[in-house]
Amino acid sequence: MKIFVLLITLLFSVWSTPFQTDPFPLGSRLPKAALKMKDISGKLISLSDLKTNNGLLVIFGSNNCPYMVKNRQRIKDIAAYGLKKNVGVVILNSNEGTRTSDDSYQSMQQYGTANGYKWPYALDSNHELADAFGASRTPECYLFNGKGILVYHGAIDDSPVDETKILRRHLLEAMNEMLSGKDILIKESRSIGCSIERKN
Repeated sequence: MKIFVLLITLLFSVWSTPFQTDPFPLGSRLPKAALKMKDISGKLISLSDLKTNNGLLVIFGSNNCPYMVKNRQRIKDIAAYGLKKNVGVVILNSNEGTRTSDDSYQSMQQYGTANGYKWPYALDSNHELADAFGASRTPECYLFNGKGILVYHGAIDDSPVDETKILRRHLLEAMNEMLSGKDILIKESRSIGCSIERKN
């Protein structure tokens, strides 16, 4: 039964990957690593500041997206697990289209504090990093190894809408496989979420 479920998951992952040119394919190097961003603490940080010898997890997020709400605890759990394993973690808010309302810097500070974020939550000004990554959804996850190479891109798990129906935790499995030196079984999965609100 477990083998059958895994085969179905693999088939879904392949099927759900768009058949188009990927602007940021697996194996790509961490982009714009030196770009400084403002964290909710007020500090200026960069991806290169956050990456450790064990890697870096980048999650594109927001404050009020229903999918962020549904995944709130899962995001906190995987971020905390990453820190425990000495993997750098950052959540990026690229929603320039709602920067004066739901995704203002002040709203980000309130959201991060209310959710007990113990990792950076940074403002991606003019969605510069989202554009460099080709990110389009929140939440959308990118996992890099210690050399800054993209090894996983996609969703946290296979049931973004209903946590009770999770069969496989893609991001957790990818992180564990990366840290143990194994080949990552599922390297890409479909990100389901709200569109990043870019400026017109």
